Amino acid sequence: MEILAVLALLVAVAALLVALLAVRRSGGARGAAGVDALPEDVHGLRQEVAALRAEAGDALRHLAVVRYDAFGDMGGHLSWSLALVDDGGDGVVLTSIHGRSDARTYAKNIRDWRCDQQLSPEELEAVENARPRG
Repeated sequence: MEILAVLALLVAVAALLVALLAVRRSGGARGAAGVDALPEDVHGLRQEVAALRAEAGDALRHLAVVRYDAFGDMGGHLSWSLALVDDGGDGVVLTSIHGRSDARTYAKNIRDWRCDQQLSPEELEAVENARPRG
């Protein structure tokens, strides 16, 4: 669903750019009037782009994976923690611990970049790596 929202956003932005180029090429005297001279469909496209941007904020689009050896007698970094978080810091951390005879999987909710349950060092690293920089 989030992928469709991003694709729709890209299509809307491309259509907006094409419309703006068409207006500039044909707008000679109208160009001086500014934004008010833009056709109504361009205003509609701007509204759609704004709505898509707002909707994309809820998408789980920040992610990070940390691979590690959970046990000293095993190699290959088969255990992992995956953080999937939206722009507001809400999401989930999924962890899979692999041993010689079994594997266990855990899920912990993330709210505002924090968790009510204690996170392992690897889970904390995954959450921090998923946090957008800047």
